[in-house]
Amino acid sequence: MTDPRVRRVVESDVDAVVAMVHDLAAHEHAPQECHLTATQLRAALFAPAPTLFGHVTELDGVVVGYALWFLNFSTWRGTHGIYLEDLYVRPEARGAGLGTALLAELAAECVRNGYARLEWVVLNSLAPTIAFYKSLGAIPMADWTTYRLTDEPLHTLAE
Repeated sequence: MTDPRVRRVVESDVDAVVAMVHDLAAHEHAPQECHLTATQLRAALFAPAPTLFGHVTELDGVVVGYALWFLNFSTWRGTHGIYLEDLYVRPEARGAGLGTALLAELAAECVRNGYARLEWVVLNSLAPTIAFYKSLGAIPMADWTTYRLTDEPLHTLAE
């Protein structure tokens, strides 16, 4: 059963979600790296053929958490999965089961659509977050390391 506190993001949620994305960047000690604007997020979520999707969670009618995700594809499983880009619940709303409710909704999205898995990355320094994920049965993919190209190295490779 879907938690009534979780729903798909709508355009009127964009400003709140952008603010929380910036809060998450500050929480992860990297606020200078976050450049997301409401215009960018609105375009990504509500384009004619969106490639980014989102859910929000509310308490007393106020958006206090979000999950932003997109589809990936497993060649080994032969089907799509969900890659969770961000999951965030405002500190004052934590402990009410909202993070679990957001993840449960994404798991339900996977099951409804026949997707094989739900994946995400987490900073190794976030011990309470890791403990939370493990309590849900998530397992770390210890044999895999995430690599990223951005900025100058990305442009250099593209040339």
